[in-house]
Amino acid sequence: MTTLRVPEVVPSPTQDSERLRKAFKGVGTDEKAVIWILGHRNASQRRKIRDTYQQLYHQSLIDRLHSELSSDFRRAMILWTYDPAERDAVLANKALIGKKKGFKQLQVMVEMACATSPHHLQSVKQIYCTLFDSSLEEDIATHISFPLRKLVRSYRYDKELVDMNFANSEAAKLREAIKTKRLDHDDVVYILSTRNKYQLKTTFELYKQRFEDLKEYGEGDLESLLRAAVQCIYCPSKHFAEVML
Repeated sequence: MTTLRVPEVVPSPTQDSERLRKAFKGVGTDEKAVIWILGHRNASQRRKIRDTYQQLYHQSLIDRLHSELSSDFRRAMILWTYDPAERDAVLANKALIGKKKGFKQLQVMVEMACATSPHHLQSVKQIYCTLFDSSLEEDIATHISFPLRKLVRSYRYDKELVDMNFANSEAAKLREAIKTKRLDHDDVVYILSTRNKYQLKTTFELYKQRFEDLKEYGEGDLESLLRAAVQCIYCPSKHFAEVML
């Protein structure tokens, strides 16, 4: 997979905005130029380009991308141009309100809840309310059933604290739930939705040492979503690498 890198010397937001404007002109958009500019800028730089483009041309860069591009390329470039929290708010809304309510849509919500920080989630909630005039928590309550509802609404503690007694006890509880195929048990949801990530990683390590790999617990949608939650908490980079393949 190709890695997009930010150059050592980056043009000013004004220069990038002017080049984007030029790429949009004429018959057909210069898609390579759009990729070269937006694809090689970090989140902060893209934010400045958006603001500058709006100031220079009195038009939203997102709206211009929407009118100039098409299909999956349009969706990818627009999502990439959003701020990270803004992007997640848009993805969450599509997963919750969109016509499709399958495994992939629910997995987006699980990934967001388990692979990001509490601070990021709080930003997502605020932006969601601004963009869609609705509460993210209320939309989750309306469109997602228990037990996943509690998992994706979690706001876990973010300090690096580990209690080995809890880890041993909760590894055993996870084992019992998996063995009896009761993954919707309150204990499982409580453990995954409230414990900090350092505590959970220790619990998962103890589970693996004492019992088996956490991947070995079924292939249904609920099992797959809980597996995604575990992977996002334990090693998010590995999870997303597998998802993107």
